[in-house]
Order: sequence, then C-alpha cells, then structure tokens
Amino acid sequence: QVQLVESGGELMQAGGSLTLTCAASGRSFSTYVMGWFRQTPGKERQSVVGINWNGISTYYPDSVKDRFTILRDNAKNTLTLQMHRLEPEDTGVYYCAAGLKWSDWPADYDYWGRGTWVTVSS
Repeated sequence: QVQLVESGGELMQAGGSLTLTCAASGRSFSTYVMGWFRQTPGKERQSVVGINWNGISTYYPDSVKDRFTILRDNAKNTLTLQMHRLEPEDTGVYYCAAGLKWSDWPADYDYWGRGTWVTVSS
C-alpha cells in the first residue's frame, strides 16, 4: 500500500506560480506511475499530468503543456507539480495518485491522497 499526502495549495492570482508536493510512504514509490488530477465541485476528476516510474516519460495535455512541470524524486518519495502562468481554469482540488500504468482515467489508479485546494482568482 502507498499513502499519499498533498500539500502546497493556496489562493493565487492569475499569472502566478505555485508548486504542489505529494509525499509518499509505504510500499515502493518508485514502482508506480504517478499522476496529478484536478476536481472542481460538481465535475468529474480530470487528469492534469502524469509521470512514469523513473521520471523519464511525462504526459501533458495541451491545456497545461509549457505551463506545468511534473517531477518525481524516488529517493525522497516525493512528487511535485510546478505550475506557472496560472489561470482561473486551474482552480480545483488537486490530487496525486499512484497506479501501475499511465491512464487518464481515475479508476485506473490504486492510491489517492486527500487533495489540496488551489484557487486562482482573475
């Protein structure tokens, strides 16, 4: 089992930068594909970005490409999401998740944190 704890969410102005961190404990963090998901009230949880087990392959949708960077440190069991040029549409609860393969579907991930709120005001 893997326990995940997100941190770093806060109220931001549009155009600003923010880094989220996910701290992992439990079974070997390095064996999992990791992803960040975002959820807003009344909407489905959506994939934001993902990274494979060794950090070499990353997966960015066009909406965040060139603005967001996902990094992992397997020695420290941490996952980070660097967000730049924030937009109001980036607002939501950000969750980190661990799974055995890359997927856009939340159901394919086995472990989840409790999330951290990011609010971007215009």
